Amino acid sequence: MRATIREIDYWFVTVPDQPGEGARVLGMLAEAGVSLLAFSAAPMGPGVEQIILVPENDEDLARALDRAGYAFTGPQTAFLIQGEDHIGALLDVHRKLYDARVNIQSSTGVTDGRGGFGYVLYLRPEDVRSAADALGV
Repeated sequence: MRATIREIDYWFVTVPDQPGEGARVLGMLAEAGVSLLAFSAAPMGPGVEQIILVPENDEDLARALDRAGYAFTGPQTAFLIQGEDHIGALLDVHRKLYDARVNIQSSTGVTDGRGGFGYVLYLRPEDVRSAADALGV
């Protein structure tokens, strides 16, 4: 199976770095009926955590975050790559971006344990168009 690549929007929410904050955000989104394609969190400094949310529907996410009183930033553009896992599965993507002189700001990938993978590429806004052209999106 060939990998599929699509542009996606993602949003940032900054929360205190303490137990339960991720559960609070995810619980609020579940109650609001917001479906996520991806979720990640990382420390942003002392006592601060940044949650990255990739929704299926931007309007649903923005509405839910706003109603819950969260300060958020977005949307920003990333790329979601999904396909059949094999050795070197992401090599072609990285080579195309390298050839186009596009630097990947950050990325997150995981296999699904059944032979597939998902990979999210985060780029600087000024690199999105070049990346889309290089990846044929």
